[in-house]
Amino acid sequence: MIKRELYMNRIRPFIGTDLIKVMTGVRRCGKSVMLELIKQELIESGIDPLQFISINFEDMSYIHLLSAQSLNDEIIRRASSLDGMVYLFFDEIQEVKDWERCINSLRVSLNCDIYITGSNAKLLSGELATCLGGRYVEFVIYPFSFDEFIDLYKTIDPEESVQNCFQKYLITGGMPYLANIRYIEEPTRQYLHDLFNSVQLKDIVKRHNIRDVDLLERIIGYVMTNTGNTFSANSLSKFLKNEHRIAAPETITNYLKYCCDAYLFYQVKREDLPGKQILSSNEKYYIADHGIREAMFGGNMKDINLTLENIVYLELLRRGYKVTVGKSGNKEIDFVCHKQNKKIYIQVTYLLASEETVNREFSVYNNIQDNFPKYVISMDEIDFSRDGIHHYNIREFLLNKKWEI
Repeated sequence: MIKRELYMNRIRPFIGTDLIKVMTGVRRCGKSVMLELIKQELIESGIDPLQFISINFEDMSYIHLLSAQSLNDEIIRRASSLDGMVYLFFDEIQEVKDWERCINSLRVSLNCDIYITGSNAKLLSGELATCLGGRYVEFVIYPFSFDEFIDLYKTIDPEESVQNCFQKYLITGGMPYLANIRYIEEPTRQYLHDLFNSVQLKDIVKRHNIRDVDLLERIIGYVMTNTGNTFSANSLSKFLKNEHRIAAPETITNYLKYCCDAYLFYQVKREDLPGKQILSSNEKYYIADHGIREAMFGGNMKDINLTLENIVYLELLRRGYKVTVGKSGNKEIDFVCHKQNKKIYIQVTYLLASEETVNREFSVYNNIQDNFPKYVISMDEIDFSRDGIHHYNIREFLLNKKWEI
């Protein structure tokens, strides 16, 4: 089991406090494993595992606890036989109707330390924030980074080179369970295909009572094939009209939001750098795991530039950056990355194959006058750094923590 220290370092200061620890992210990204890692840490600190009460609400054994009242009664009953602090672990809590009321009640009535996971962003933006404003901390869990992928893949093939590991990562992505099927091509594709269907059905269609599933599938297909490309709801509406499907921009916007709430996609706003303001149209979208894109539509190697962008974007989120697309005149910088009062700029390309390509990728920074770090990331093995702009091979960039603010 990979330790996932990136997340544990963030969670550790809150263990044992009365703040509710909330872990969200796309299905099967490793949230349940995080609960197990927390339990392991508690046991190592001297906590008796008999103090743990754990429920996974996707387990049919707990179908009788899918209401706030029944869950509350069950936890109170079980906690009454325990002395001292009780540690509550609730996996996929959104399956419980009015769960937020139960969690708030348990927080008030018990001496407890609560950890919950869920696969929908509305855990925080809506239900949870209403009842527990200021009384919780959120940790978004992502699929494996390349660093984590290497750690796990090396248990399967210890002699594999970093270069070959990255080639594998480009196709399979970072969903943790894939190690159990040893990243074999067809089972991997089948697993990711079924995972996508589960996200679409459970976290989007059923949750939002979507009737026009065909329209949703067309929108998702468009976003997946245009990962990292700028578009608007209006342009997508026109595209669908050419495909003989009528969809209002408002409907498209709602469907895209539902997909983002389910952590299937991440929306990236555009930022006007000279004016220092967020632009209201033509966003970009990236997928939670590029392996899902390959399993559903193929083309990760054909669209290698977009795949690399997706990988870099998710890495930036893992490391705690807020990310926008930078616009300066008629030029666009792939990622403007904010953390605290500092930022970095990142441009991603496949290969700097010619002087013309080098000039194009580096010149996007010509009008940026500040002294924040600027990077160009590619698959090249040769260092093309120039004029104070750092060039990195993408593998080195993903594995090197020196650039992190």
